[in-house]
Amino acid sequence: MTQSHDHVYRLATGAEWATTRKTGLAPLRDIDERDGYMHLSTRAQVLETANLHFAGADDLVALEIPLSSVSGEVKFELAPKRGEEFPHLYGPLKLEDIARAIRLIANSDGFQFGDDA
Repeated sequence: MTQSHDHVYRLATGAEWATTRKTGLAPLRDIDERDGYMHLSTRAQVLETANLHFAGADDLVALEIPLSSVSGEVKFELAPKRGEEFPHLYGPLKLEDIARAIRLIANSDGFQFGDDA
């Protein structure tokens, strides 16, 4: 399936976003290191991903990454558990690759997009 997206998103906790701003690189999680790429989502996928993997988080942000300027290679690959293709970043996510950080707000229905962080 061919994907057509302008941006992809990396979910980050407040601490991970602080580390990214301090070091210039988004930290890898254990799953990223194990799989050999950084897990990302499209805008249509990111809220469900937050609900599935970050339930209870109160400091979550979605880092918006323009595909036109990301330094590493992004491949859309099948995630069998979800039955759809997800973007995977092969290479580091640099601070300059991130256009903005959007706060995710938890409510009784799950996460929704908030203001810029």
